[in-house]
Amino acid sequence: MTQHRRRDSAQQVIRKRAVVAAAFVGTVALGVGVGVWASSGGGGTGGAAQSASGGAAAASPTPSRSYPLSRAPETIPAVRAFTAARGPGWSPQKGDRVVIGDAALAGTGRLIAGELGIAYAGQKDKDDVRAGDVRLALGGGGGNQESYTVTVHDGRVDIGGPGAAGVFYGTRTLKQEVHGGGTAPEGVVRDEPAKQVRGFMLDIARKPFSESWIEDRIRELGDLKFNELGLHFSDDQAFRIESGSHPEIVSPDHLTRAQVQKIVALADSRHLTVVPEIDSPGHLGAVLAAHPDLRLRNANGVPTTGAIDISKPASAKIVDDLLNEYAGLFTGNRWNLGGDEYQALTVTNPQVSYPQLGAAARRAYGSGGTVADLTTGWLADRADTVRAHDRTVRVWNDGFFKDTSVRPAGDLQVAYWTGKELGARQPAEYLSAGRKVVNYNDEFLYYVLGQPQTFVYPTGRRIYEQWTPRVLRGTSAVPARYDGQILGGSFAVWCDFPNAQTEAQVAAGIRLPLRATVQKLWDPGKPDLSWADFQRLSATLG
Repeated sequence: MTQHRRRDSAQQVIRKRAVVAAAFVGTVALGVGVGVWASSGGGGTGGAAQSASGGAAAASPTPSRSYPLSRAPETIPAVRAFTAARGPGWSPQKGDRVVIGDAALAGTGRLIAGELGIAYAGQKDKDDVRAGDVRLALGGGGGNQESYTVTVHDGRVDIGGPGAAGVFYGTRTLKQEVHGGGTAPEGVVRDEPAKQVRGFMLDIARKPFSESWIEDRIRELGDLKFNELGLHFSDDQAFRIESGSHPEIVSPDHLTRAQVQKIVALADSRHLTVVPEIDSPGHLGAVLAAHPDLRLRNANGVPTTGAIDISKPASAKIVDDLLNEYAGLFTGNRWNLGGDEYQALTVTNPQVSYPQLGAAARRAYGSGGTVADLTTGWLADRADTVRAHDRTVRVWNDGFFKDTSVRPAGDLQVAYWTGKELGARQPAEYLSAGRKVVNYNDEFLYYVLGQPQTFVYPTGRRIYEQWTPRVLRGTSAVPARYDGQILGGSFAVWCDFPNAQTEAQVAAGIRLPLRATVQKLWDPGKPDLSWADFQRLSATLG
């Protein structure tokens, strides 16, 4: 990236930008370079830059002043293709402005204008063009709605894409390019993510993170082109969001509905979908503390930690009440039903240990009905509740049970996190059945406070150098033929020992792992930068 000092004279600034029209030889060549990238399915920056280099080097720019061929910007995640050109590039100057071509981009336009310290001029016609403009526009028809182009030429910047999310990501690239007084390089960035789910999941049930901390993470995630924030807000320890339908279950330290609305609105502005999780039929201890009659008890009358008695109609009603209530608060199109670690299924013979569940299973599914059948049916009914609100449903992999007479619906997505549960199955079993999977691999992507059991804090380097979205369990990748079924992945913070770290320590501890994760979700190939250079870039970009 070529650096240019600010000019004291406004006239010199204008001349500097005007000379690009003569010096720039890539307007046609850039289109050719982008077309080559698109038809070949993308690639590293080297190929794209090299193809532009041949066209640019063959011409002699006029007037006599020439510029070196530009270099690809260094961003996190790295852009997937860049067509180089000759010219001074662009950096924000006094008098520059951000304009938009579509009203839907107003929020993004105001945001990037404020971040760059230049004026936001609103919606303008295409013929309203000034030196130094940053223009945001929708266009290009269909295709990946998260794809975008950033074109720096003629002293201006054009950011476009088929969807508002892509245009937003283009502004994130521009923000990083000019960070700390840098210059956006002359040429064209053509970029899109490899994976559609790029997530961060936060356990606020065990540890009550503040509204401001969550909002800071949303801003950080947005700048890194993440697009999902998962909130696990109900567990054995606490229920952390205000409830109108069941106020008796809410813990003293909780987020109000108004605070959650602010969080969701901020996430929407950064094109992040907030994915709520009310885990059931396990991990409901906080709910059951207020409803002890719904606790699951074994044959000896001993309650089972966190487990609700799914043989009782009242159990289904209270969980459905909550699902329906929070569907109105969380407006995104995704939902995590949980389904993991139901303790009734960790004993040798659930039908004997929990006779009420066995009896309910036989009533529902015949003489051969099992507790696993009953649990599968429970999740199917909860999925129907959420589906009625037009949500796509996700369930932890150990919420799917083998050899049940009741088959989980085909549209349930697998949140694959572990292979350590009783009767664990390899990821390929889910994939070969045609299921779509989101990667939460606890070997790489689990940040568990206090490092209980075998968990250790993940390092960015290990993710950057060893993990890809196809590494779903342990350290081995599933066959490449399943890549299209792997929607993406999510880094997760779990707070088993909530006081093991402060909020500030968590933010610092996940900083590099988050950046490494999104790099590999944006482009699963081997990164161009070494780990040392990636660390340096991360420190530079702040």
